[in-house]
This record gives sequence, C-alpha cells and structure tokens, in this order.
Amino acid sequence: MPRILAIDYGQKRTGIAVTDELQIIASGLTTIPSNTTIDFLKDYFAKEKVEAVLIGEPKQMNGEPSQSASIIKGFVTHFSNIFPDMKVVRVDERFTSKMAFQTMIDSGLSKKQRQNKGLIDEISATIMLQDYLSRKMF
Repeated sequence: MPRILAIDYGQKRTGIAVTDELQIIASGLTTIPSNTTIDFLKDYFAKEKVEAVLIGEPKQMNGEPSQSASIIKGFVTHFSNIFPDMKVVRVDERFTSKMAFQTMIDSGLSKKQRQNKGLIDEISATIMLQDYLSRKMF
C-alpha cells in the first residue's frame, strides 16, 4: 500500500511526516529548509510510493485564513504544477504547534531541546497525519 505524507509548510522550515506502508502509524520524517521542499519531494517520490499528500491549512480561531495562508497557497499551487497526479488534501492545522510543544514537554525533553523549532514542525506534521488517519478509519 502506498504511504501518505504530511507537510507542515512554513516560510523558513517545513516539517514532514509519513505513514507506514499499511497507513496505520504516522511518524516524523524530517524537517528541511522550505526552499528545498520540492527537490526533497522529487527524491522521496522516486524512492517511495505515495498515495496522497496532506498540506496544512492555517486558520485563525474564527475559521478565517491566517496571515501565512497566502504563502502556503502559493506552495500548494507550485506543488500541484510539479506533481499534477498527486492527490493533495488540505487539513486544518490549528493548534498543531501547541500540541507539538506539549508533546515535547510530556516526552520529557529539556527546555533547550524544546526550543528546536524544526522538531516542533516535524511533530506538527505528525499530529496532522495521525489525526487524518484516525478520521479516515471511522
């Protein structure tokens, strides 16, 4: 079975998570500089079968798009032009960064380790993907 990939795209960094081949468990894959995302994905798609890509959709509490929404929309358009056959699923990413930070605290990471914004982005992508998998099962 092909994998599902999740992308927490940001101006500077992009967190990436992926499922196992049975699409049961989401795991953090990496955090990369955002300007290398397309090249990273070309390489990854050449090695692994991927069925769909989840891309976070940043929203404010009232459901309106956040300030970074236009940047991510531009990335989605560029992604779809480069990978026209890849299914793209937009998912609400509200609270994922806060949940990621809390996960780091609950995991016992030190204060210095919790300052690693790249790790927060990777965990955020993992949370988005695991939430999607949970909803998909029901």
